Amino acid sequence: MNKIKKFIYVTIGMIAFIIGAVGVILPVLPTTPFLLLASVCFVKGSDRFDRWFKSTKIYKKHLESFVKTRSMTLKQKVTLILFADVMMAFPFVIIDNLHMRLTLIAVMLFKLYYFTFRIKTIKEDTVNS
Repeated sequence: MNKIKKFIYVTIGMIAFIIGAVGVILPVLPTTPFLLLASVCFVKGSDRFDRWFKSTKIYKKHLESFVKTRSMTLKQKVTLILFADVMMAFPFVIIDNLHMRLTLIAVMLFKLYYFTFRIKTIKEDTVNS
């Protein structure tokens, strides 16, 4: 069972990595959340994939600074928040349940609080240096 679980983590990690890599090219897809998901999956799935992922240029350019400093640029924060809100808007509109809608609003507000006050905002040039 453990090998199956690791295989699933690595598979999800590869899918998230590919989507994150596409997000580097397409501004519509946020890169950071998919690379974070890939990182978590690789850590849980395979030491070899984790080492490989952390040696890639995509990881070093888009995620390494966040992992080390727990900080993001304002552009990264806004992109991530807007993408998440758009994705959460779909179930909000589709679901006709007051409790579920209130839960979605609570999650959106918590996410906004967390990114505003708990993750430090850095200047764009700090990331590239």
